[in-house]
Amino acid sequence: MSETLKGNILTPDGWVHGTIAFGERIASISGAISNPAINQDDYILPGFIDLHVHGGGGKDIMEAGEAPHVIAAMHVKHGTTSLLATTMTAPPQDITAALKAIGAACQARRPQSARILGVHLEGPYINSGKLGAQPNYARAATIHEVRDLEKYAPLRLVTVAPEVPGHLSLVKELAQAGIRVQIGHTLGSYEDGVAALQCGAHGFTHLFNAMTGLHHREPGMAGAALAHAQYAELIPDLLHVHPGAIRVALRAIPHLYCVTDSTAATGMPDGDYMLGRHKVQKCMGGVRLPDGTLAGSTLTMDQALRNLVGLGLELDDASRRVSTYAADYLGETERGRLKAGCYGDVVVLDRDLKLKAVYVEGEACELNDA
Repeated sequence: MSETLKGNILTPDGWVHGTIAFGERIASISGAISNPAINQDDYILPGFIDLHVHGGGGKDIMEAGEAPHVIAAMHVKHGTTSLLATTMTAPPQDITAALKAIGAACQARRPQSARILGVHLEGPYINSGKLGAQPNYARAATIHEVRDLEKYAPLRLVTVAPEVPGHLSLVKELAQAGIRVQIGHTLGSYEDGVAALQCGAHGFTHLFNAMTGLHHREPGMAGAALAHAQYAELIPDLLHVHPGAIRVALRAIPHLYCVTDSTAATGMPDGDYMLGRHKVQKCMGGVRLPDGTLAGSTLTMDQALRNLVGLGLELDDASRRVSTYAADYLGETERGRLKAGCYGDVVVLDRDLKLKAVYVEGEACELNDA
């Protein structure tokens, strides 16, 4: 089925006031370059891309089974058209079961769901001294083990603590294999971060969270990111990172992009949920372990966009940070942009940035009722 929409269309060349025609792929965009401030038509943006999704709709990705499908169906209602299913640090059998379920879900997108592009393996190759909300199953990795996991599902990102013995060589081998490596859940120093980047790491997992912080005499891992990174992910729920620190990162990292780090509690009422083998509680807009540690979020990508605009970003800049930059980071050249030949992943927002429509590869998806 083909669709034709009219409004303010954000293209790679800027705003166009006109029409976009698309099915599975975008057929054409016509109109004139225009400033969307001069009319009151809807905004038409690339679908949101979330590279850090643990759960949603009451399901956690580590539950395996139908969990990936439930999660993809929940997030599409908030404009996420593609995502990476993100694992937790866990015993090997739990990770294998989760990857098998994700791999099956990657094979065929169900109707009314986001496209699952693959896996973000967040653990177990992290530092046990910087677990954050991860269960304590951290361990060192080998390239053979990681490559063995690839037979279950496409590994697109792997989070690694580079200071763990043997991990710098792992970073180099993963990068050579075409797998994006992110630095995270780390007690590493600034120097460890620089060394990992030199070995082929490309990004940082939830910048500022679960890593050594910036001090003027010990810049830490956060300092390495701010000084050297081209890409890093950040959770803009305004709980995980102070707005001032977000502004610092925006000035320092050219292609800073946003993720939700969403959990099973996303889209659900307050109460108890699972995050891997941890029981977490949703209350007061956040998700926490019993000791008060933040444990993922309930953020959705449409709210992430609104939060960025609320911090002062122009809408086109905010859009790139919830879509295009994540696609670029993964090498997904046919997603994250509205251009002829690209996938028909489209979101429509009103002038208050509320979602009006979501399309995944041309399919119109139902929105959240709330």
